[in-house]
Amino acid sequence: MDRCSRVLGFIFAILCSIQPTFGQNVTPSKAPNIIIIFADDMGYGDVSGLNSNSRIQTPNLDKLVREGMSFTNAHSSASVCTPSRYGLLTGKYGFRTKSAAYGIGGFDQAVIDLERETLPSILKKSGYSTAIIGKWHLGLEWQTKDGLPASLDRTTGYSNVDYTKPVKSGPNSIGFDYSFIHPASLDIPPYVFLRNHQVIDPEVVLTTSIYPVKKENTQYAWDKKHTDSLAVYWEKGVWWRQGEMSKSFRVESCQSTIVSEGIDFIERQAEGNFQQPFFLYLPLTGPHTPWIPTEKFKGKSEVGLYGDFVLEIDDIVAQIKATLIKNKIDENTLLIFASDNGAYWPEEEINLYNHDSNSGTRGQKGDVWDGGHRIPLIISWPGSIKGNVQYHHLLSLTDVFATLAELTGTQLPENQGSDSESFLHVLRGDLEKPHRNSMVHHSSGNLYAIRSEGWKYIEGLGSGGFTDPAHITPQSGGPTGQLYRIDSDPEEQENLFLSYPEKVVELSELLKKIRDRD
Repeated sequence: MDRCSRVLGFIFAILCSIQPTFGQNVTPSKAPNIIIIFADDMGYGDVSGLNSNSRIQTPNLDKLVREGMSFTNAHSSASVCTPSRYGLLTGKYGFRTKSAAYGIGGFDQAVIDLERETLPSILKKSGYSTAIIGKWHLGLEWQTKDGLPASLDRTTGYSNVDYTKPVKSGPNSIGFDYSFIHPASLDIPPYVFLRNHQVIDPEVVLTTSIYPVKKENTQYAWDKKHTDSLAVYWEKGVWWRQGEMSKSFRVESCQSTIVSEGIDFIERQAEGNFQQPFFLYLPLTGPHTPWIPTEKFKGKSEVGLYGDFVLEIDDIVAQIKATLIKNKIDENTLLIFASDNGAYWPEEEINLYNHDSNSGTRGQKGDVWDGGHRIPLIISWPGSIKGNVQYHHLLSLTDVFATLAELTGTQLPENQGSDSESFLHVLRGDLEKPHRNSMVHHSSGNLYAIRSEGWKYIEGLGSGGFTDPAHITPQSGGPTGQLYRIDSDPEEQENLFLSYPEKVVELSELLKKIRDRD
């Protein structure tokens, strides 16, 4: 063998020995840590790195956009909290489970069946330590004083829950090793923290014993319709419903407490020298109402208290990133930032602040129109995902489930994650090919839609959600539904229902086929 052949053979042997971990099924020893920072009711247009017209500057999220991959056509599986979170954690549309199809209260039963595989359960099987720290909103099995199902007496603000006893079913029942949660949204009682199914401070009082129902200068705005005369309402966006609250709980420090707990969890993994990879699901309580940013951010944006609250979310991203860098694990951490649905940002606010939280789409949270469910989705994994890249094809938040299963080499049982399609190939760099051909949308008012290959069909008239009118009765000879060429009409302005009857039939049949599937 001549010298040249020997050199080429040596180079070939080296190349063959290189085994890049990304894009293959990984083992626990080299698996990335995974963190999902899940904002609550934050719009795509709130991130200045995704919307050049945003009047809220988000430098830390913008940096994440530059460092990772952002998705311009990502959608939550529903336009409100509970079904969206159900879809993320199970890979199934929320409407497939009756109890998970709509937003629930803080005393409702758990909506995830214990037999169902979830993100934490599949990652746990792959050697991960799993934790949820933040807003739960998927139901709990409370123990009660009278043995009846948990319920709230809205006239008094009190429930029949025995807060001294642990809940029988919750996040630890579906795969999380550790949990520190607030039961639901921060405007829904009860206002308590639970650690591993146990209420931390079981001594409860009414919210109105700590907070006045209104302030001297209170003026009611468009969102007053969500409250009654017993609720705390101080100003637009700053309100929460009356109910029980731990005596030590404070609404204004809830999110800060969640973030501190999240950072502490990462630090505890560091103390164990990261013996196993970890999965941290960090669902925040903002910028959902009540809009209560900390003093550091009050008055710092050009978009009122909501904009200030978004600045706080942006700063949380910086805090998590700094913790990863401090512990030298940023290079091996897959960081996902997303929102559960579109922003609750009506036309009044767009006009008042000249800021479109839902950036060029029609509607808002709750709606079947794209403003209800198009979300910011940014994924960073330094050294493994190419930075400053955008993916423009359709993606569902349910797809995170199958993607992380494939990444970790987890074989999913039949009928688990059936509405989830892995986009691992996209993270590898395959950006040109569409990832999925269609997806179903479901509004808070039970209006269904389907998008497929550039079209969007809605099986009724109106927003189906928070934008008035939610439902419109069809007129004789007029359209009974909505059809949009969504790729060229992203604001859903020209209803083509009567012009393309064959497309209406085609998409209606496809919607029924997918909806009827288990």
